[in-house]
This record gives sequence, structure tokens and C-alpha cells, in this order.
Amino acid sequence: MTRIDPPTAASERELLQGFLDFHRQTLLLKVSDLSAEQLVRRSAEPSSMSLLGLVRHLTEVEQYWFKSCLAGEEVPDRYWTAEHPDGDFDLVDPAQAEADLQTYAEAVQESDKIASRHALDDPFRRPRRVEIYSVRYLYIHLIEEYARHNGHADLLRERIDGSTGE
Repeated sequence: MTRIDPPTAASERELLQGFLDFHRQTLLLKVSDLSAEQLVRRSAEPSSMSLLGLVRHLTEVEQYWFKSCLAGEEVPDRYWTAEHPDGDFDLVDPAQAEADLQTYAEAVQESDKIASRHALDDPFRRPRRVEIYSVRYLYIHLIEEYARHNGHADLLRERIDGSTGE
């Protein structure tokens, strides 16, 4: 897994995209070279959080913010139901690990395509919300979301095989 540092001097858009890509790559670095069984291991009990659960959660985050909110498209619930509102974490299955990682990669590609059609100041509304958001806000929020969850991924990975690092 190769991770590219974000630019240190660039346009605002390039910096935001660079930091988002860096955090996406960090997540992939944390899940690399693990078996499907390791990816679903809940290493911080009693939490149901696992590395694969984080991938599934961030797939939903990508699809919600870019596809549903920004593009205004209907996004079917992939991992959760009314009965299992935390299905992204609770219903992980090692047999689905490869498919879940592929779905994440596709969601990221789709998010980037959607974002490329919008300026940072473009406004949008979230479903069932009245506030107006900007694409700039979306980038900052996603960077924050990834940074927080990559911290979780650090701890989970260290507990699984002792790997540490950024």
C-alpha cells in the first residue's frame, strides 16, 4: 500500500483533496496484509468496532455525503437496517471482506467524480435538514471523520498484530 503525503503548498482544492486522499490511503494502509478473520476481529471489547466495520462505515459516509447529499441521488442502505442500525459494524462477515473493500474503493472513486463537478462554494442541503452546506464544508467534515476513525484503526491494528505507525 502506497500512501502519498498531501501537498504542502497548493490551491485550497488541491490541499483539501490531498488531505482527504491521504486519510483514505491511511485507512487502506491499516487494513492491508490482514486476513479476513483479522479484519473482522473486535479488538476493543465491548465495542463492535473492527477494521472491516470501519471500512464499511466510511463507505456509507462517502456515499451519504457525496452521492446522497451533494449529488442528490437516492442511496439504498447497504449495511444497516432498522433492526441493526449499527450493521456496518455489527454485521461484518469475513466471507464479505474482499467485496466490502471493493465497494469502498468504488465509493471513493464515485465520490471524487461527483466532487470534481462542483466548486468549493457550491451549496447543497442534506436530506431532511434545512441548513445549507458548502462543498468546502463537506471536505473538511470528511477529513475530520477519517482522522477520527484512523485513530481507531491505529488502535485496532496494533491490538491485532502489533503494527504501529501513522
